[in-house]
Amino acid sequence: MELRDIEIFLILAEELHFGRTAERLRVSQARVSQSIKQQERRIGGALFERTSRNVRLTPLGRQLRDDLHPHFHGLHEGIQRARLAAQGSTRALRLGMVSWNYPDLQPFFDALVARTGCAVQVRSVEFGDPFGPLRAGDIDAAILWLPVREPDLSVGPVVYTEPIVLATSATHPLTRQETVSYEDLADCVVMGGCSPDYWREALVPSHTPSGRLIPIGPSVTNGQQMLPILASGEAVSPAHAHGRYYANAPGITYLPIRDAPPARFALIWRTAAETQLIRTFAELIAEAGPLALYGAQENRPSHP
Repeated sequence: MELRDIEIFLILAEELHFGRTAERLRVSQARVSQSIKQQERRIGGALFERTSRNVRLTPLGRQLRDDLHPHFHGLHEGIQRARLAAQGSTRALRLGMVSWNYPDLQPFFDALVARTGCAVQVRSVEFGDPFGPLRAGDIDAAILWLPVREPDLSVGPVVYTEPIVLATSATHPLTRQETVSYEDLADCVVMGGCSPDYWREALVPSHTPSGRLIPIGPSVTNGQQMLPILASGEAVSPAHAHGRYYANAPGITYLPIRDAPPARFALIWRTAAETQLIRTFAELIAEAGPLALYGAQENRPSHP
């Protein structure tokens, strides 16, 4: 079997759709069908069950997929590393983050270096324009909280989850409570600035669960701008729990929001600019599974 035929088989085994496989590989659907028929003749058995409605792997197809998958990816990555070495390339994955907790993700970065020889370069992304750097080509991928509903962007695996907390002045009346609820925010001024609206709502809702309007005050576009507004008591803001460790400035307190669901952060990239390096990073994250950060006292890291 030629390397290209193996790739066609593995992609079809993943997509289970001839049209999507052809589109992903940028070949004709007839080329995909021809390749699979040739492989089945060589092997002497059916690899896929085809009906007018769906495509399924046969037991023989599943066995071949499981046997070929690790070897194919090993060959592909070896060729990629050799090509980069021959070019003297120092290419890295430029990764945008709206959060500050990149040290928590170092195991993923180390795994990418081990598998591809390419490092990760972290870039700060403002939550006032989280998708702009991707569309401008300033970064290759980003880790952003969900949901992301942009037709030109691909949503990859969830990288980590963490609680949502309320960031506020240490002298705010709410600090007399051990926890707060989203209902309490109707009696506060809350910072705005996240965009687009549906994305902001996942962190900073416009209304409480009972329908009361949450007053929106100063507009900020990054975490650094939030700190003096929080410390002065001018406004409060829902935030992600890693802020307790990475934005633990004097005069600021973080209170658990008891009715807030955990935030989920996923790998996002521009679909038209997808590369093998992005796919490999997504595969590494999916293989490891999402990290559960800051959810239990005994598991909280001791970063300064």
